[in-house]
Amino acid sequence: MAIALHPSKVTLPKIEPPYPSVFSFLVARFPQVSPEIWQQRFEQGKVLNDRRLPIAAHTPYIPQQKIYYFREQSQEPVVPFAESILFQNDEILVACKPHFLPVIPSGPYVNECLLGRLQRKTGILDLAPIHRIDRETAGVVLFSTKKQNRGVYHDLFMHGAAEKTYQALCHYPEAQQQQQWLIENRIEVGSPWFRVKTANGPINSRTRITLKEARGEKGHFLLQPITGKKHQLRLHLSGLGFGIINDRYYPNLLPKRDDDFDKPLQLIAQALQFDDPITGKRMEFQSERKLLW
Repeated sequence: MAIALHPSKVTLPKIEPPYPSVFSFLVARFPQVSPEIWQQRFEQGKVLNDRRLPIAAHTPYIPQQKIYYFREQSQEPVVPFAESILFQNDEILVACKPHFLPVIPSGPYVNECLLGRLQRKTGILDLAPIHRIDRETAGVVLFSTKKQNRGVYHDLFMHGAAEKTYQALCHYPEAQQQQQWLIENRIEVGSPWFRVKTANGPINSRTRITLKEARGEKGHFLLQPITGKKHQLRLHLSGLGFGIINDRYYPNLLPKRDDDFDKPLQLIAQALQFDDPITGKRMEFQSERKLLW
């Protein structure tokens, strides 16, 4: 049994009364976990309120309250690829994540995630990711090592002050006269819940896309996301007709199966640049991972 060393967090959303119990909400929010297991977690003190105190299954629902719980998995998958630490000082740690490894616990992954690996490797329990990339994506991820300074690094990404560069290999069925695109649209939650879709309404996602090279029916693209929506790059490329090679979500959702480690998603978070808000220094980091080009 794999049990998380640190709790996960969920915020109780604003809904119309009558409110369910916290137990009923968690059962509905995480259908893959049986009601019996949630009952055991409550009885064992593994569900906490925002003061990190154990709560009972019948605890009243309070909108916007944070609930913490300890994830468990009877058999946790193992990702046979190693992460690397690119940089570390008293304030931040920069790591390069392999394909298939989640940044934080998710799904069947409890301790087998980049955060868990780095906490065990460095002994820094306050380590926390400032931003995230998909489990299927490899590349550069920034972490904070201190709670008190975490907000100033979060602000870099909230205000677009961190410059991110990705590279991707895509299906490129025919020659295009155009080689540069600025994609601006609205992204919302799709169906199923883990996919996203474009929708009408105010723009909330922007990506600059440049074709670097084309070979046959494949294209090598440089991507510069201006915003950081979930699956933004995958959706924007797919919308142009350039689906990323080995993408199982876009443009079409393929049947669920075990990971094929020989066919990683051809998307890498290649570079990250920003002015450090603590030291004022210009920080630049590069992934050494390569696409199958």
